[in-house]
Amino acid sequence: MSGEAWFTLLVLAVGLERVAELAVSRSNAAWSLARGGVESGRGHYPFMVVLHTGLLVGALAEVWLRRPDVVPVLAWSMLALVALAQGLRWWCIATLGRQWNTRVIVVPGAARVTGGPYRWIPHPNYVAVAAEGLALPLVHSAWITAVVFTALNGLLLATRVRAEDAALTRLA
Repeated sequence: MSGEAWFTLLVLAVGLERVAELAVSRSNAAWSLARGGVESGRGHYPFMVVLHTGLLVGALAEVWLRRPDVVPVLAWSMLALVALAQGLRWWCIATLGRQWNTRVIVVPGAARVTGGPYRWIPHPNYVAVAAEGLALPLVHSAWITAVVFTALNGLLLATRVRAEDAALTRLA
């Protein structure tokens, strides 16, 4: 099997992980809204969906169209970083429990979570997103996708973190 085919399988696996993530998110969002949850930051959410979908599509397109050479030491180290990012992401999801979803929904009166990775970093899920967005394309030397996603994600996160921090100030 070619390097491009292996990379395609990796990206498809990440895509399936995202589908699982969205299923958890939908369930948790419904739970939060049923308890009076208030959503903030709706305006940037569609851009986030497009950007994250673009990461997967862009990485595949760049690899299949540009056919960059794989640098083994880079590929293995970036694959390890992708795996670590997935671990951190699911640690965040497990730590937040029913309060986690892909939107910014805060349930009035809920306690702010300060355990798990939130003990050390205020927004650890975004560390995972940034790491994955850089590392996934670089597994197969798709540096254009890595740079474009990282730059656009930085702009998005500036807006997203402001919206999330403002929403979290409403917690007790």
